[in-house]
Amino acid sequence: QVQLTESGGGPVQAGGSLTLSCVFDGFIADTKIYAWFRQAPGKERERIAEITVPGGTTYADSVKGRFRITRDNRKKIVNLQMNSLQPEDTGMYYCAARRYDEVEYPSWGQGTQVTVSS
Repeated sequence: QVQLTESGGGPVQAGGSLTLSCVFDGFIADTKIYAWFRQAPGKERERIAEITVPGGTTYADSVKGRFRITRDNRKKIVNLQMNSLQPEDTGMYYCAARRYDEVEYPSWGQGTQVTVSS
């Protein structure tokens, strides 16, 4: 299992930016695929960004062009740069990890809250 700790959430006005960070640790943690999930109030949790070991990225349509996921294996950190935030981006943001041959994410952080006001 990988240990994940998120930080960087908070209140922000619409149009603003935030960077979320996820520090990871554990056995072969640098070989994992990492993702950010978001759970908005009353909605199901959705994957919004994912990054592979070589740095390949995928994004949900709702955040494409506004969010950017990066990773630094030496610093053991995965960041999510969020720009042009809108009220619909409000939610709890979670960092998660999986092996390349897994479909589900067995490792999760505790989450960090992002609240975007109009």
